[in-house]
Amino acid sequence: MSSPPSRLRVAVVGTGGIVTGSHLPALRAHADRVELVAAVDVDPARLATFREAAGSLWQGAGEFTDLPTMLAEARPDLVLIGTPPSLHREQTVAALKAGAWVLCEKPLTLSLAEYDEIAAAEEESGAYASVVFQHRYGSGAVHAKELIAGGELGAPLVAHCQTTWHRDTAYYSVPWRGRWETEGGGPTMGHGIHQYDLLLHLLGDWSEIRAMAARLVHDVESEDVSTALVRFADGAVATVVNSVLSPDQVSDIRIDCAEATVELSHLYGHGNADWKYTPRPGLDDEERVTRWRTPKDDLPSSHAAQLGVVLDAHDAGVRPPGSGPDARRTVEFAAALYKSAFTGKPVFAGEIAEGDPYYTAMHGDHPDWRPQR
Repeated sequence: MSSPPSRLRVAVVGTGGIVTGSHLPALRAHADRVELVAAVDVDPARLATFREAAGSLWQGAGEFTDLPTMLAEARPDLVLIGTPPSLHREQTVAALKAGAWVLCEKPLTLSLAEYDEIAAAEEESGAYASVVFQHRYGSGAVHAKELIAGGELGAPLVAHCQTTWHRDTAYYSVPWRGRWETEGGGPTMGHGIHQYDLLLHLLGDWSEIRAMAARLVHDVESEDVSTALVRFADGAVATVVNSVLSPDQVSDIRIDCAEATVELSHLYGHGNADWKYTPRPGLDDEERVTRWRTPKDDLPSSHAAQLGVVLDAHDAGVRPPGSGPDARRTVEFAAALYKSAFTGKPVFAGEIAEGDPYYTAMHGDHPDWRPQR
């Protein structure tokens, strides 16, 4: 078996703000491991702007306005996708069928049915598709995961997860935003998904959701706020809030374990300083508490942190985290939250399967959530 190439051939699909602002710095951070070989965008002017921003990374890379041509000619090992959500499934499947791994912006798909199409394409091709959930990969999150999974903090009991952000009317002037067909939902799909993915990453499988959602301010198809009560498989209970109506913006996770409370408070990214550990009353073990509060590394959450993990997995030929059943759990959580909100009933893990209207669309074709225009 031959050793992996020293630098992976990488292509980007979509050259807008998220790719230029986040994926490009990630590629620079791993310039010794990757080679930018192609960029795809339907807008030639945007492509030109990206080429200029890429600077020294752009060394004979090809410019393309369609994905199939790029896949055939550039033959990348890894494709980074930063296009609008409605394009993710089709583009991810195409890249997988061409034998390339994929790292795609969230949400990877707009439904569980679409996710399962990607899983089938993985099975057929042997390549893997990961979704960008960069908050998992900062050293603070890695440390918290190790402590919780190892039982160091005691059993998780109560948790709170909130994404309380603010988006104005101008934000929704972008045609694909706020529409079921093109965004898959509101802040539950497009904003809060980062935080509750991290909550699931830290606490594991969920078992039951009871939810509410509303459209209070914005003239959109989908919700602009949602809330949920969640029970986890191990018995822990949690609240989850996803909002774009909140003037004081914050992203928070708090997990009360038997031995300590762990808290994360940030906005769009975290470092070690954003994590706080509070021992239970009466726990007098300075060495132990110091260990909680001092991760061995200090790596901020970022696309670069996640890209490094994906590259490691590619080199080892193993499934990367944030893919397969691991990432499907987060999509299923979103679908279950919507189903509970729309039906007023609890939804249980594994309930939404083929034949359920919420399997093929987050709105479940519920008439109250398809306003007439």
